[in-house]
Amino acid sequence: MRVSERAQKIEPFYVMEVAKAASNLQAQLQLTDRGRTRPMRFLNIGEPDFTAPPLVQEAAVRAITSGATAYSSALGISSLRERISDWYAERWGVQVPARRIVITAGASAALQLACLALIDRDDEVLMSDPSYACNRHFVSAAEGRPVLLPTTAAQRFQLTAQAVEAAWTPRSRGVLLASPSNPTGTSIHPDELRQIHQFVQARGGVTLVDEIYLGLSFDETYGHTGLAIDEHVISINSFSKYFNMTGWRLGWMVVPDDLVPVIERLAQNLFICPNVIAQQAALACFEPASLEEYERRRAEFKARRDHFIPALEQLGFEVPVKPDGAFFVWADARAWCEKMNVHSSWELSFALMEKAHLAITPGRDFGHFETANFLRFSTACAPSHLKDALDRLGELKLSGGVSA
Repeated sequence: MRVSERAQKIEPFYVMEVAKAASNLQAQLQLTDRGRTRPMRFLNIGEPDFTAPPLVQEAAVRAITSGATAYSSALGISSLRERISDWYAERWGVQVPARRIVITAGASAALQLACLALIDRDDEVLMSDPSYACNRHFVSAAEGRPVLLPTTAAQRFQLTAQAVEAAWTPRSRGVLLASPSNPTGTSIHPDELRQIHQFVQARGGVTLVDEIYLGLSFDETYGHTGLAIDEHVISINSFSKYFNMTGWRLGWMVVPDDLVPVIERLAQNLFICPNVIAQQAALACFEPASLEEYERRRAEFKARRDHFIPALEQLGFEVPVKPDGAFFVWADARAWCEKMNVHSSWELSFALMEKAHLAITPGRDFGHFETANFLRFSTACAPSHLKDALDRLGELKLSGGVSA
């Protein structure tokens, strides 16, 4: 069967390939060892170990039992759009009219809609290297061309206005940023974002900011939405991370007024509407008791970061920039690669999978500039699992798998 050129350009999502290999290995070990082998510890997926809090779960049950499951508007339930608007005002001090908020089938659908609405064939979209793999594939699927610009620790692995200006060409359509970023957990400074947006806006381009981890910001310096800069910034957000609703597949986007009918037309044809049960449940995310619980969990994620990073560095990994949000640690693994006699973090991830039963994401997914030297650790799992993972790394180091 002939496959489209578009599909052929999309690389595998290596995060999931590693997860699949780890799950297969765990299944094999369980069959052969009958549970005597230590279970696989998964520090590779960005999924909170917390589930949706009680009020959210109860709201979903009520929606089902009351029959509130019919199609909604393609833009989403009006009351949910209003709740999100209120949340922006209360949490971020930004006035975002509900009419500019579009509920989507996860942040992935929001990115797809934005790219289809704004990108034509061969348009270039500037992105940081490293950055989340799927974001560049959304650009490619819209027949645009993602242009990855190398970033360093000195830049907090984020684009700068200077880099954007130097890379801008007649084919440039805009920038796609992420703050806080996956895989680095670092955010772009509001002043730098403002300068980038002003440059892009002056050239008729678009500024898209993936803010799905914004609710999990830990540093007041960086914890600001790009929507505070200008109404023409397009923000992508999600109920998956801060709101702990990963499998519910619900997100939203904030777009300028004149883009709303365009997005609505695309959404009507591609999705009809977001999941209505998930929308009804998400209304309860903004109840005081739910928000109090989310803030408790945010503090828990910060505590995990603050414990995990020093312990990881003592084991010989280098964390060049402390993440200010999300639940990822972008760690330089060159010392471990050398001492375990492997050539890249890809090979190292499989070595750690086999020797320590740890699933950790290699940098391969996230770009090309020095990403082969890095591992992405997820601290979204339970503290007991994080401690166990650190203990296993320590044992491997002491056992001779890694020399002192």
